[in-house]
Amino acid sequence: MQKAIIIEDEARSRELLCDLVTSNCPQVEVVAQTGTIDEAVSLIRAHNPHLLFLDIELQTGTGFEVLQQVADLSPAVIFTTAYDHYAIRAIKFSAADYLLKPIDVEELKDAVNKVAGRTVESQHKLMVSLIENLHQLKHHHPPRLTLSLANEFIFVHLEEIIRIEAAGAYSTFYLTDGRQIMVSKNLREYELLLSGHAFMRVHNSHIINLNQIKKMIKSDGGYAVMTDDYPVMISPKKKEAFIYAVTKRSL
Repeated sequence: MQKAIIIEDEARSRELLCDLVTSNCPQVEVVAQTGTIDEAVSLIRAHNPHLLFLDIELQTGTGFEVLQQVADLSPAVIFTTAYDHYAIRAIKFSAADYLLKPIDVEELKDAVNKVAGRTVESQHKLMVSLIENLHQLKHHHPPRLTLSLANEFIFVHLEEIIRIEAAGAYSTFYLTDGRQIMVSKNLREYELLLSGHAFMRVHNSHIINLNQIKKMIKSDGGYAVMTDDYPVMISPKKKEAFIYAVTKRSL
């Protein structure tokens, strides 16, 4: 049985989430609930739970302030929020888990199952990455991308990514140090996440780092040769936008 604490802004939301967890996640025991930072920190230190359901916005601050004060314990965390909060971007970059309200039961069960197998060490690394990404995004600096594999997390700086290639429901990252990392997320998720960070989806099968283009070839329909010497075809639908993006970055 995994001990859990619910840290939610509103009492009604706390009770609703407690009922959902109790009814649908028999491996989890909710041992405490609160809506304030100070009480949350005290409860976490008293119970040392395996799992936190943590609202991003609390009565006295943010859920991230709670995490900073219990970083030495490193419980698994599932964030909850009623809307697409600004911090969701940092959470996505860090491969942390979150639920949008109203909470879907299947998504709740999936999130609980996902965090159940994480070690304290891997959870600690995940939270360190999240706090770092919050700081980076707040100051308009590029975050690190967390790639979640079966037994580990790999943290990648955006400038290390040359290209991302689709493989069905999977995506393979090609990095400047020669590594190839396959993750179980589709290319569309990374297209949305990396927008605004010098990345562009130029074909159904490829997202490329515009800063990692070695040269452009206009013949054969047009393609970009990347710094790993791989030629990436440019979709005719994307050609005009691609040329504009490359030209804009070269100015």
